[in-house]
Amino acid sequence: MTALLPMKPRDPHEPHRASTPLELLFDLVTVIAIASAAAGLHHALAADHAAEGIFKFAGAFFAIWWAWMNYTWMASAYDNDDAIFRLLTMVVMAGSLTVAAGIEPFFATNSLVMLIIGYVVMRLAMVLLWLRAAQGDPTRRRTALTYALGIALVQLYWIGLIPFQPLPLGWLIAVLLLGWVLELAVPALAERNGVTPWHRHHIMERYGLLTIIVLGETLLAATAALTHAAGEHFDIRFVHIALSALVITLALWWLYFSSEEHLPTVSLPHAFAWGYGHAPLFAAGAAVGAGFAVLVDIVSGHSTISLLAGDYAVAVPAAIYLLALWFVRDRFMLGGVSHGVLPVFAALVLLAPLVFGLEAVAAVMALCVVVRTIASRKNALNEPSP
Repeated sequence: MTALLPMKPRDPHEPHRASTPLELLFDLVTVIAIASAAAGLHHALAADHAAEGIFKFAGAFFAIWWAWMNYTWMASAYDNDDAIFRLLTMVVMAGSLTVAAGIEPFFATNSLVMLIIGYVVMRLAMVLLWLRAAQGDPTRRRTALTYALGIALVQLYWIGLIPFQPLPLGWLIAVLLLGWVLELAVPALAERNGVTPWHRHHIMERYGLLTIIVLGETLLAATAALTHAAGEHFDIRFVHIALSALVITLALWWLYFSSEEHLPTVSLPHAFAWGYGHAPLFAAGAAVGAGFAVLVDIVSGHSTISLLAGDYAVAVPAAIYLLALWFVRDRFMLGGVSHGVLPVFAALVLLAPLVFGLEAVAAVMALCVVVRTIASRKNALNEPSP
């Protein structure tokens, strides 16, 4: 690390590009915020406030994911690892921790104040990073300045909401949806002025690491189930929950980390679809863990919702994960009968709780891995040789 370096563009074909220790620390902070959002969803579902809980989870998760994604793509293109880059990254981390602290009051009172403060801190640090990129990369100066200006203007929108907190749920939904649209528009506008030199393999690795992070929420729920099973009043259902959580987590991991490359091209439309399309995948991965936590509450008597509702708290996000994975990868990479494997199994996952409960969901997910692997191999054999 040097105290101060120009923030020049990185080589998008740089060999052996891997995640840096700073990026891994950034992910560690991100997982704390994701865990807070998943905990909020868990408690809302257990209290039978599913619709409100799902929306608030989506709102909190968007703030976490969007800040993570924007930083990740910018760092892939411009990370120079000097002191200012490190310090601004740490400011983004501080904002993420503030967002995590604001999630509980958001779920409890509809107040966005703490979330907005943390989010604006993250985003203003990004403005400074983009201004540095504009100075260090004259070729893409307009792109970087569009990012900086766009992000700054959207933050004025968020700050303007603070005096009106807390908002009624209907207004909350409206202002969040508008804010999301404004945020999503910034990269689409900026990249039209010149594509930033992000590194394809580096981006795929970064997304893979966040996938592992969100799947860790389910493993935490499995541990909670085993803790209850080891308590004074043994209940075999806790063991079933833990085993099912393990099987489903491993299946979700296996399906994501298949032999096919996730992002085989640097085409901008494909990159946008892939990058944005991961949002429901990441959210669903974390929500599966929340669903298992709900099941632990049901069996332990801390929730009065039905066991079937708890099973669907796992099945629905698992199905969304499969559909999102199909959207970002399989619809491009697999042809013929293989093309539809994940959508078919998503439908089967949704039917499974009606047949044999949680164990059926785990069995269907395991079968999906087997069928998807066989289909992938047949697809590879049928591809024409180069």
